[in-house]
Formats: sequence, C-alpha cells, structure tokens
Amino acid sequence: MQTSLMDLIKDTAEGREADRILRSCVHCGFCLATCPTYQLLGDELDSPRGRIYLMKQMMEGHEVTARTQLHLDRCLTCRNCETTCPSGVEYGKLLDIGRHMVEERVPRSAGERWLRRILRFFLPRRYLFTPSLRLGQVFRPLLPGALRAKVPPRQHAGVWPVATHQRQVLILDGCVQSGFTPNTNAAAARVLDRLGITVRREPAEQCCGALSFHLNAQDEAKAYMRANIDAWWPHVEAGVEAIVSSASGCGVMVKDYGHVLADDPVYAEKARRISALTRDLGEYLAAQDYAGLRVDGEQRVAFHPPCTLQHGQKLHGVVEGVLRQVGFQLTPVPDAHLCCGSAGTYSITQPELSQRLLAQKLDALQSGRPGVIATANIGCQLHLLSKAGVAVVHWIELLDRHAVAVGTPARERQAA
Repeated sequence: MQTSLMDLIKDTAEGREADRILRSCVHCGFCLATCPTYQLLGDELDSPRGRIYLMKQMMEGHEVTARTQLHLDRCLTCRNCETTCPSGVEYGKLLDIGRHMVEERVPRSAGERWLRRILRFFLPRRYLFTPSLRLGQVFRPLLPGALRAKVPPRQHAGVWPVATHQRQVLILDGCVQSGFTPNTNAAAARVLDRLGITVRREPAEQCCGALSFHLNAQDEAKAYMRANIDAWWPHVEAGVEAIVSSASGCGVMVKDYGHVLADDPVYAEKARRISALTRDLGEYLAAQDYAGLRVDGEQRVAFHPPCTLQHGQKLHGVVEGVLRQVGFQLTPVPDAHLCCGSAGTYSITQPELSQRLLAQKLDALQSGRPGVIATANIGCQLHLLSKAGVAVVHWIELLDRHAVAVGTPARERQAA
C-alpha cells in the first residue's frame, strides 16, 4: 500500500510505525472472513481492511468524523485478522495509534466520556472494586435480572500452599480477577506446588494498564506499567524464573511493555526484561514436567481460547494440549477462533454487538454437550457465565480439582 502521511505525524515514532504497518497491507481481504464485526454487520468499514483504509485517510489529512470513531470503536481488538493475514500486518498496533489520533480529534458525548472515566477509575482499583463487588454479592438475590447475571456468587480461594521451593515464579493478581475469582491463582499455586514451584504475589502490583490503554488513555496506562515494573523488579533481581499471568488479557499487555515503553529512557530496558520473562499460565505449565498428573474419571470440557491467548499471544492449542495430555475429554467447538464478545470493556461500551457474539459463542461451546466450559481469561469467563447453561471456570481450577498424581490411593484422591 502506498502512503503519504501528513508532515505533522510522519516523522514521529507513532507515524513511522503506522506508515510501516500500512505499507505491509496489500488489501487482499483475507481478514474479512474471520472478522466478527464484519460477519455480524456486513459493512466493509467494520472490517480490518475498511478500518485500515479509514486510518490511512485520517493520517493523510482527510476529515475525521464521529463515523470514523464509531467504526474503530466497534472493533473488538480480537486480532483474529492478524492470525489470518498472509502479509503479517500488525493491525492491533495500528489500531492503538489510530484510536489515539481519533480521540484527540473527535469529541465524545458527555455520557461516553463519563462512562469511560468511571471504568478507568473504578475497575483498576482493587480497594474500591472488591468491596463494592462484595456488597453486590450480598444483595445479589434482590438485583434486577440483567444486573444479577453480571454479579456471580462469591468464590472462595481455598488454601494457598505454604511450602517454599527453590524454583519460584511471580503471578499477576489482576484487578477484577482477584475479586471475582480468587480461586484461580490459588489453584495455580496449588498445581505448581505439586510440581515443586513456589508462586509469589506482589502486594504493590497495580493494573497491568490494558484497560486504560485500550480506552485511549495511553499516558495513564504507561504510568501503571512503570509502577508495576518498579514493584516487580526486586523479584526479578531475586531470580524468579517467570512472571506468570493466569489472565490472558493481562498477559498480552505485559508482554507488550517492551514495545510500549521502547522510547522511555528510564524504563525501556527494564520493560524489555519484564516482557521477556512474562508467560501465560498455560504456556508456562506446558514447558514443565507434569506427566505424573492424570484426571481421575471422565471429564467432558468445552474449552474457549480467549482472543488474547490464541491471537494476541499466538498460543493456539497450548492449553488444549495440556488438558488433553492430563486426560480431559475436549468436546468439539465450531468456530473456536471467533471472539465471545467480552473484549475487555467492549461488553459495556458495545452491549448489543457483544450480546450477539455471546449467543453465537455459547451455541458453539454447548453444541458438544460438555459438563463444563473452561477458559483462560477472567473477562471471557464472566461474560460466558452470565448466559451459559453449564458452569464456566478457569481451566487451572479443573486441573487443580480433578488431576491427581498417578498412583495416588483412592482415599487421598477423594480428599484432594
């Protein structure tokens, strides 16, 4: 693709990156076949190719309107198009640049501005979010049906291992995950404890920055990133072998710290180190020797691979491989590459499209009659749970609950 970017941006870091990505696109249209919003709406401008064209026009000096903003807002940032693209177009990075530019040029309504500010202020702060969630869970039976579906019953974490092993990892607690599903990381700690690995947490950890970054508050996101690097760095110096994320949405963001902070003279090198150490929980576990763990009995599971796992982190099939090797029976899921509609805050900012995608995804997941649905990201888990006909859990909880060491006596298996 030929480009002629405005003088205002062509010599900036963002401009050079955007120009490189735009030039890699050949407008072949392969991305249209796997774009969820194009499949729903049938509008070229709600496809990656159409949005690339809109961003190119904007960067070349054409008029930017609220319609441009709408088409970019409707993108799920699922990055399915990147998996499909034969030219390797880094659409996600281009979209971040394009949305940021549109945000500076097109004012939003007062309602949209306030919604985005509330989301950015409330969700990343655990000291505000978790107590509010607990209050909602107490009064859950009295809530209207639509709201009740978004407030699952309280989950308890269970026992966190106390043994200390030579091998150690740091795990991300996350913002909403620690409130909604505290058992996810506790289960991860118990499974890794069986493999001789100690899981550490860092109380000073803040939001990974993804929520602010994808709501176009990128300076705010960078502040979260720098604070996390400062909090995690002592663990890095102490020799943790990995920074593990059990939420694929957080993991894909932390893996991108090195790119986002590449021009920061103070944090660039540390950010690259943090990104290099970061592993999705499934990715990390797959590299371990877990051959001694086996499922006790038949367990039919439908696995939903989050977009941030299969398209963002390019870890397609990794968790599925772990589950199969341990002995879970995975049911077939048509169109497993498509987004469930959660997509961070998308289910709040684009509820109608999100619900249509959710209905399609649940039909696919439940078509094989599983006993449970498993996933690898808290946003997907809560979104699916709001309408699913079966339980929806993080896959590590299934491993913790059903996988025991080969040769364990029956009475110990029951206790586990």
